[in-house]
Amino acid sequence: MARRSAIADLLRDSGAVTVTEVETRFGVSPMTARRDLAELERQGVARRTHGGAVLPSISAQEDSFAQRVEVATEAKSNLAEAAVAMISARETIFLDSSSTAYFVARKIVDLGLGVTIITNSLPVMEAVASRETPNVNLIGIGGTLRPLTRSYVGPYAVHTVLGHFADRMFMSVKGVTRDGVLTDADELEAEVKRAMIAQTEEPVLLLDDSKLGARGQNAIARVTEVSSVLAYGTSPAALEPLRATGVELNVVDQ
Repeated sequence: MARRSAIADLLRDSGAVTVTEVETRFGVSPMTARRDLAELERQGVARRTHGGAVLPSISAQEDSFAQRVEVATEAKSNLAEAAVAMISARETIFLDSSSTAYFVARKIVDLGLGVTIITNSLPVMEAVASRETPNVNLIGIGGTLRPLTRSYVGPYAVHTVLGHFADRMFMSVKGVTRDGVLTDADELEAEVKRAMIAQTEEPVLLLDDSKLGARGQNAIARVTEVSSVLAYGTSPAALEPLRATGVELNVVDQ
């Protein structure tokens, strides 16, 4: 809707907008103004406040893996199913430390696909190692363990990543900025993801609606550096800025 797009532009220019301002500028009722702001919040473009809305703040907050793996499980399961459908036999695959990538690992194990997984995620390693999966080869990336995310990071982890090449990578992020920058809450995690992207023929970003408009404080790469994006549960309007970057965008059916 053109009006909501104009409100979003106003919000980006000023950093904040009030319900009264939307009413006056666009000639709408208070109820319509609030509905527009609520929809922009749902898209991740705005954060509602009493009497208006502000831009989503840059977030350094990072939830633990145990918390993240319990959130948006339907989205992650559907994204994992779509991701696994892209895989061919005998591929080498990077999986990052995201909970979404963990869902991909579980799906690979369940299906017994004949692939090699390279990961810095301890939960992914455990998911593979705890099952009899003769077809799945596992290469664990070591380094400094981050208890919060149960992942290995640091110079040794990056060095290990740079010693391998992968056919495909499946990753997720803290958030994607409106102009297409992939971000993470932690600089060391961002560094590992950046190295994986560089060493992968086809990096794939797995995206649910919570990632659009959210921002971590550390840039990983531009979305144009991945080969494609799988998106689930996101509105066409929210995806429009990503489409504008020219990246291949595939929407997973709900």
